[in-house]
Amino acid sequence: MAPTDRKTPPRFEGTDAYVATDDLRIAVNAAIALGRPLLVKGEPGTGKTELARQVAEGLGMDLLEWGVKSTTRAQQGLYEYDAVSRLRDSQLGDERVSDIANYIRRGKLWEAFDRDERCVLLIDEIDKADIEFPNDLLQELDRMEFHVYETGETVRARHRPVVIITSNNEKELPDAFLRRCFFHYIRFPDAETLAQIVRVHFPDIRDDLLGTALTRFYAIREQRGVKKKPSTSEVLDWLKLLLAEDLTAADLKQDPKDALPRLHGALLKNEQDVALFERLAFLARGQR
Repeated sequence: MAPTDRKTPPRFEGTDAYVATDDLRIAVNAAIALGRPLLVKGEPGTGKTELARQVAEGLGMDLLEWGVKSTTRAQQGLYEYDAVSRLRDSQLGDERVSDIANYIRRGKLWEAFDRDERCVLLIDEIDKADIEFPNDLLQELDRMEFHVYETGETVRARHRPVVIITSNNEKELPDAFLRRCFFHYIRFPDAETLAQIVRVHFPDIRDDLLGTALTRFYAIREQRGVKKKPSTSEVLDWLKLLLAEDLTAADLKQDPKDALPRLHGALLKNEQDVALFERLAFLARGQR
């Protein structure tokens, strides 16, 4: 049976370092109350990974991060048997070969299950892996246990971890997997929320600079034809550069179609988008 915590489940109320909207806090707490993984989707750079770190901070729990790659297999999250090392040690006469447990490498799920206290487990960018990856974790995440065939033991979670799974929506996830998750989509923040996020990182930023910069930023995001819209993390990088260069609101006040934005390399990340704004600037000059 999967472990249950009979005491009142912890509640996430946000942290001083992370602006969590009401619907995001509701989603986190609902997933905790249900004992289900929280599946978080959204544009890259909207704070999905940081959410897991701040949930751990806000709940006073340790965080385990499992970064998924295209070559990652679900089995690696449970354990791996290092048969090559055992064969090599047997040839060298190493006494360790008598105990196969010496060659079992624990994965992140095993680490989370074996914790003395409840923790937060982040499975980051699950959509990078093969389509079968989520299905291969169904039983383990649902029952909070798995079997180690080499040793014959069953590993059961001492405490159900708070599981947060992120996806950039690069591929569809299986329905069977989705049924076992609580889902939340992080929408791109509106100007007011984004201003709050900026002030968490740059509390001393001037109001006029912030207002002008965000106006310029949203104009870029909303420009037709932009291939890669700049994200929250990128606007923070841009503002950091503006402050480092001691630029003012007056330095940014120009028609968004008139020229490339100052220090545009922090916002525009491919040659197509740079070329788009260069063409707009050329057309704007020709109309004068």
